Amino acid sequence: MTSRPALLIMQRHLAPLTAFLEGTYDVYRFWEGPPVEAAHDIRALVVAGEFPLDKHLIESLPNLSLIACFTSGYDGIDVDWCRARGLPVTHAPGVNHEDVADHAIGLVLAARRGIAAGDRALRAGAWTPDSKLITPSLKDQRLGVVGLGAIGEAVARRAQALRMPVQWWGPRDKAADWPRAASLLDLARDNDILVVACRADESNRGLISKAVIEALGPQGLLVNVARGQLVDETALIAALKDGRLGQAALDVFEDEPTDPARWADVPNTVLTPHTGGATTEAVQGMLVLLMQNLQAAFADEPLKTPVPD
Repeated sequence: MTSRPALLIMQRHLAPLTAFLEGTYDVYRFWEGPPVEAAHDIRALVVAGEFPLDKHLIESLPNLSLIACFTSGYDGIDVDWCRARGLPVTHAPGVNHEDVADHAIGLVLAARRGIAAGDRALRAGAWTPDSKLITPSLKDQRLGVVGLGAIGEAVARRAQALRMPVQWWGPRDKAADWPRAASLLDLARDNDILVVACRADESNRGLISKAVIEALGPQGLLVNVARGQLVDETALIAALKDGRLGQAALDVFEDEPTDPARWADVPNTVLTPHTGGATTEAVQGMLVLLMQNLQAAFADEPLKTPVPD
């Protein structure tokens, strides 16, 4: 083994982390080819938690001692499988939830107030003296939040400040400042805007189903800042095309990067490339936690932010 711990960065978009890590660690990058020659040296995987964990790879690294998620979410990782092998998993909680909530409200505004559509119309020369884009006010539009965790609560606070009645639903009840709907279908049926802000795992894939989309209805707006697999994307596209759903504003997609051709003829959409939590401050916070967890792991000290039981 080398004198320094070796790390394997799994996803290409995490490549900029190399500059911060290589002063302390030997850094390998999976997209450059599996580092077969370093299999015995690699002590930690650095991953984006939304991507599926390569279990075969893990089993080929005999000295692996940590899965370090750069992100807050870790839905692509089978945490129980890792724990059964004595392999801890860390993540970056409490860093970007306010930024994601900001982005969610930005998507609501962009869709409901026609901000993105207005920009496109102006640039296309469609703003004429006799044309005027009329949009609804946000005041009194009812907003339902799916999942009242850190992101969901932050979205609810912002919506309330914008004079929007707020309701929420999650599988488990909790004390909250806003009423909980009896079911997800009721939440969709009783609100004008549905913001998906819950954690994702295999048990809730396709949670926002065709039935939920239709319950939201032809005047409804679906906003997703959580994970793409929570929404039945095929049903969503079909509903937008035939008017069973009014609008969608999405920051996350079933497959990422999403194929732009898939959305080319889908009306009434605002789409952003999974940037909800990607602020300078949030990325810096994630980096700090990543470095602290790596340092603790290799010093046999308690991990800073292990994934909770």
